[in-house]
Amino acid sequence: MNAEGLVEVVLPGKVEPEGLQIRHGAVPVVGPGRLLIRMEATGVSFAEQQMRRGRYYDQPPFPFVPGYDLVGTVQATGEGVEPGLVGTRVAALVKVGGWASHVLVDAADAVPVPDGIDAAQAETVVVNGITAWQMLHRTARVRSGQTIVVHGANGGVGSVLVQLAHAAGVKVIGTASARHHDALREHGVTPVDYRTQDVAARIRELAPAGVDAVFDHVGGRSAVDSWRLLAPGGTLVCYGSASTRDEEGSKQLPVLKLLGRVWLWNALPNRRRAYFFNVWAGRALAKNRFRGRLRADLTEVFGALQRGDITAQIAARLPLARAAEAMRLAESGTVAGKIVLHP
Repeated sequence: MNAEGLVEVVLPGKVEPEGLQIRHGAVPVVGPGRLLIRMEATGVSFAEQQMRRGRYYDQPPFPFVPGYDLVGTVQATGEGVEPGLVGTRVAALVKVGGWASHVLVDAADAVPVPDGIDAAQAETVVVNGITAWQMLHRTARVRSGQTIVVHGANGGVGSVLVQLAHAAGVKVIGTASARHHDALREHGVTPVDYRTQDVAARIRELAPAGVDAVFDHVGGRSAVDSWRLLAPGGTLVCYGSASTRDEEGSKQLPVLKLLGRVWLWNALPNRRRAYFFNVWAGRALAKNRFRGRLRADLTEVFGALQRGDITAQIAARLPLARAAEAMRLAESGTVAGKIVLHP
């Protein structure tokens, strides 16, 4: 089918970034209902940082190929799939497998990338954009004039959240280290330094009556503080447990504790609500509905990118063979936006 060979990055176990392995093989054969995508851009998400430590709550057994999402060109179609898709650029959310030169996906999981958006730009808003859009508009249902808190406002998801919120007429208070504050101010964000300030106390000064929503990827004690920052009718959206990335022990326990807290908070007689957001929720029980919602929401995000409501925040571009360097850079905490890998 193709003279090119397959190149992929393998996570063999709990290793330092330098322990990632480059593997060569044959380009996979496309089966019925599937597409073969030649990857043009993939990226480093927080999930991969957890996975290499064995800390992502539902990661597959080692060894496996990481890579949460990708953008690329359809190279071949399987039986039952429109042959005219060959040559079109698509995006796909895969959870694992994206760090490869060629990736097989179900045709129903591929979302067209509009003309005028290059692969690296599109890559920055696949998992990050879907997560931000759905948390903002489907879970918290923010409205113009409201005030929200975004933790990690300079990060991959946080930076998209900030811009989508601003486009919706929402005031944003964002936590980040001081080096990112000027960039946040340019996006209309009121920054709070989580390294040197009492975050909860500072936010209460900025919003004495409470805030309408908090988006918290940190978990642990941060989630408790976030809940207490809510105004009546406010919404807490937790979407990770970053504070436990370097801990030992059960990878499921931090998430289970957070789910327990969410259940307890919602059982209390109050007007606030808490959610644990999982981008994959509903896929197992209603796959077609999940796919339709993902396609619709990612199309909205691509539209926002085309209009300039959001801009692609590319922290760095590195070849796939330098995935270890990309991982080190992502974990350094010194970059804003997403690190993109290309073939």
